[in-house]
Amino acid sequence: MSIQEHVILVNDQGEVVGTQEKYAAHTSHTSLHLAFSSWLFNDRGQCLVTRRALSKIAWPGVWTNSVCGHPQIGETTEQAIARRCRFEVGVEIAQLTPIAADFRYCEIDPSGIVENEICPVFAAQIVSPLKVNPDEVMDYQWVELTSLLRALEATPWAFSPWMVSEAANASEKLKHFADNVKA
Repeated sequence: MSIQEHVILVNDQGEVVGTQEKYAAHTSHTSLHLAFSSWLFNDRGQCLVTRRALSKIAWPGVWTNSVCGHPQIGETTEQAIARRCRFEVGVEIAQLTPIAADFRYCEIDPSGIVENEICPVFAAQIVSPLKVNPDEVMDYQWVELTSLLRALEATPWAFSPWMVSEAANASEKLKHFADNVKA
């Protein structure tokens, strides 16, 4: 991106306590910060699953849900999601819907990088053609949600841990969203 991104640091109650440059923030001792996670669907109700670029600091090469990121100071979560959707997969979105507003997780990737996030989960419909950014996404697939949910349950190790947890906590809401966007 053309601007240097930061994470918004928060305390356990979600109150802002500062900011830190995004890459400096993600270490083996990552402080709690704000993020978001989005599941994108096409007009056939299929979910976009992306494989993180190998250049990513945390979980490189791992399959995950569509787009994740961090809101910036002065930016709503919804604005941040739209920005990252354009940046990562080159799309415009519609029907942005909260799926799990209170989702929070802390996970350690194999290299020792910690993700420690208050991370509301959203679903949205893609309304423009994909144009993936290879610096962010090395591969992608459109997948029927029911098949994806079965795969997440059967082989959780093959996906990002936040995706597995989000699906376990919000599968019914994701199914409802997918059914509602079918043309």
